[in-house]
Amino acid sequence: MSNTLPATEYAPGLVVQQFAPPLRLSSYRLIAFDMDSTLINIECIDEIADAAGKKAEVAAITEATMRGEIADFKESLRRRVALLDGVPVSALQRVYDERLRLNPGAERLVAACKAAGLKVLLVSGGFTFFANRVRDRLGIDFVRSNLLDEADGRLTGRVAPQSWGDICDGAEKRRTLLEVASLLGIAPGETIAVGDGANDLPMMGEAGLSVAFHAKPKVRERAMVAINEGGLDRLLDVLQPDAG
Repeated sequence: MSNTLPATEYAPGLVVQQFAPPLRLSSYRLIAFDMDSTLINIECIDEIADAAGKKAEVAAITEATMRGEIADFKESLRRRVALLDGVPVSALQRVYDERLRLNPGAERLVAACKAAGLKVLLVSGGFTFFANRVRDRLGIDFVRSNLLDEADGRLTGRVAPQSWGDICDGAEKRRTLLEVASLLGIAPGETIAVGDGANDLPMMGEAGLSVAFHAKPKVRERAMVAINEGGLDRLLDVLQPDAG
């Protein structure tokens, strides 16, 4: 695919570069989504921190990390999770029930991808409590995310280890995308990666099509598609099931 085509506003709030749309959705076999602020409307860790009266402090670290101003995602996450020490586990359910919403167009885009035969991966620096529920709501095939440690009904302020490691950061997102592609027997060029923050760039760099959704400037600049206005389903304007 040529890398010489300049960035063009294909439609209001929809910027493409490095290719001439439309593309054929069925040319791809796997689509990978970030979760927080991509598939869903919130940064879950910020909302959990609200229960501890520390939302502003945690949100400031989150924002700096997503902009790429804090390069070490693992250290950033550990700092933020430490501030959740003692928060009741029940606060997670309240965040899910009262604050978490799927972003506009998420259901339509996922349904279109599944109808075209793509598998769907959710790979998140967020938490399993939310990722597993989003997986179930959207019928997602694969999920990888971080596990909050808990004891006696309260968060301990630590991230719990899992079989694949401890923290899903940008490098783990990239590794997971390539691992699932290999499992499916497909090339990285047959994958799509959708994200909004700096820790999504490693997996976006491996994918055949990289998509920035209401993203930080650094991510918009490097993505092949930038959805700056409207819902996730605007990707179907350039990635059409019926493209000929």
